Amino acid sequence: MPKGEGKLIAQNKKARHDYFIEETYEAGMVLQGTEIKSIRAGRVNLKDSFARIQNGELFLHNVHISPYEQGNRYNHDPLRTRKLLLHRKEINKLIGESKEQGYSIIPLKIYIKNGYAKVLIGLAKGKKKYDKREELKRKEAKRDIERAFRERQKM
Repeated sequence: MPKGEGKLIAQNKKARHDYFIEETYEAGMVLQGTEIKSIRAGRVNLKDSFARIQNGELFLHNVHISPYEQGNRYNHDPLRTRKLLLHRKEINKLIGESKEQGYSIIPLKIYIKNGYAKVLIGLAKGKKKYDKREELKRKEAKRDIERAFRERQKM
């Protein structure tokens, strides 16, 4: 299976609007107790989340995984920092590239692949306001062209 395929659980749609995604990596997540059950139920929010490298390891911050309803005392903290699993070569590459000005590591989607929760993270460079406007204009023009083409096909 290629990167990013599997049963999609959550997607960070705002990331592609706010950042230029240069590279993507598939990472495993270290989860506790009932977190996987909440993920399978789709109770995940990626808004305002980011990844950070600390002591040569990659950690995911601000991902909200809601407590599992039947979990009672075995539940977890919804916003806890979670470790991501990547190969050492990939982490070293990310360390080098994320040190450059304006680059960040952003989670793009969470999905289930072969029974495991995976995160697709992207090395991202922030967009300026004029970049966002330019992209919206381009999308709107493309939509208008397709609409006109469909109208012409009907005749």
